[in-house]
Amino acid sequence: MKPAAMKDMSLDQLLKQFVDLALDRDRALLCGDVARVNELGEALHTMTTEMKNREGDQRRALLRFYDHPNTEVRLNAAEATLAVAPEMARRALRAVAESGEYPQAADARMALRSLDQGTYKPT
Repeated sequence: MKPAAMKDMSLDQLLKQFVDLALDRDRALLCGDVARVNELGEALHTMTTEMKNREGDQRRALLRFYDHPNTEVRLNAAEATLAVAPEMARRALRAVAESGEYPQAADARMALRSLDQGTYKPT
């Protein structure tokens, strides 16, 4: 999805699209479709940037997905909210890391390690 198209979407539409993209990414991960995984990761990043750039930084709306039944949705929501809710996002990442659901658990561990080492600084 192009950034220009996202500008016309309501926050609720963006949130629905965020979940849809994360679910698609989960399916691509399960199928081993690396190109699609990367494409969907870029789309999620673009969507998160759109939310960040909206008045008041709308990424906080993603907090509602910390309890989503899908691990990929929870992981992406936690990573997207590290700058706006760092402690809550870290707890959500820890929960994913401890879930034993792979590959998301490994991704969450890597994100936590990068945060702890200071090699990743959310903005």
